[in-house]
Amino acid sequence: MERAGEPQPRRRDTRLDTYVDRYAARTHGMTASAIRALFSVANRPEVVSLAGGMPNIADLPLDVVGQTLHELVAGQGMRAMQYGSGQGEPMIREAICEVMRLEGISAHPDDVTVTVGSQQALDLVTRIFCDPGDVVLCEAPSYVGALGVFRSFQCEVAHVAMDDQGLDPVALAEAVHALRAAGRTVKFLYTIPNFQNPAGVSQSLERRTEILRVAAEADLLVVEDNPYGLLGFEGEPTPAMRSLDEDRVVYLGSFSKTFAPGFRVGWVLAPHAVREKLVLAQESATLCPPVFSQYAIAAYLDTHDWRGQIKVFREMYRERRDAMLAGLADHMPAGMSWTVPSGGFFVWATLPPGLDSHAMLARAVTARVAYVPGTAFFADGFGSRFMRLSYCFPTPERIIEGTRRLGEVLTHEAGVLATFGTAGAAGPGRAPLPPYEAPGANQT
Repeated sequence: MERAGEPQPRRRDTRLDTYVDRYAARTHGMTASAIRALFSVANRPEVVSLAGGMPNIADLPLDVVGQTLHELVAGQGMRAMQYGSGQGEPMIREAICEVMRLEGISAHPDDVTVTVGSQQALDLVTRIFCDPGDVVLCEAPSYVGALGVFRSFQCEVAHVAMDDQGLDPVALAEAVHALRAAGRTVKFLYTIPNFQNPAGVSQSLERRTEILRVAAEADLLVVEDNPYGLLGFEGEPTPAMRSLDEDRVVYLGSFSKTFAPGFRVGWVLAPHAVREKLVLAQESATLCPPVFSQYAIAAYLDTHDWRGQIKVFREMYRERRDAMLAGLADHMPAGMSWTVPSGGFFVWATLPPGLDSHAMLARAVTARVAYVPGTAFFADGFGSRFMRLSYCFPTPERIIEGTRRLGEVLTHEAGVLATFGTAGAAGPGRAPLPPYEAPGANQT
């Protein structure tokens, strides 16, 4: 019996996290990236990792970079290691405008906001535009890091089908109409038009024009994420969507793929009024982006042949892409198909009917090969029949070996399926998944 005035024992939850009831509601949607969860095994030397999109900086002239950093510290160290502007330093914003000119973008440095990689750029854009419950339109599939950002701000993602030229403008128009008819607020379209992550396909110039026409008719903002645009293997870069519509497109860029990711320098190019909000959001998040990194990249761009270095990267990634395609052609079982990227880092593979990339991942890791299951790139549970294969980091010889190991796993899984039937069919209470098309599939 309880007695008045006597202290009562504290309630003790059995949950491991004693702070669970104190977190903000927006944390409930936070989940670990499927790619990060793979790192602990994919980085083992015996495992061929076709999973992560880590740039290969082996061909970066580290002696040149080291000399540039030495001269920077000796000559401008007092400024380069101080606090800076929330918008970013003027010299790097001017250099960024020069880089964007290669894709047809004419911009003023005042409209550029420097960020901690393009990942933070996407975070800031979402922060200033989206309220909980707002809808963001994304390609199907879409970048896993973007889906995490949208989830963290309590947005709903509506996927739009793709084909071999990227986002389908007819499907986009239908999605906007249906969502608004249902009373939903659609804030923007998020798209990766060049060598899309994860699908590897690119929007043609005609397709970009058509998407922007749909966006104009629907009064829809477009967020163009373009980390791979200068890493094409064929011809000159396709004009950026931003170059075709300055008022409707917010452009995200990064030096992580064309220089080195460790400096963590990205940017947003936005209309002037949007820029003001971005700077305020940047100041509240970080006070200012890393000044030393900005000085370092600006010095490198100013004193060295960065265009020539990008060509070196393009040829190196082309060789790895060719190895991936050759390995897939030699080792994949019947019924497998995949995209043929003309740039970037990724191949998107479609498995034979009945196979589940998520379910067979453990078997693949046991066979010492890793990939990312397609489910990581959808917000709605779709994607079990797909996988993303990355060719950017392993050597061509390792890529060939990785595809051999993966082919053995797939052949075994197909044999099990033929013997025991499909285990992943929809059962009672399991809703059918949306009929997204496989983008750019090239059947073996």
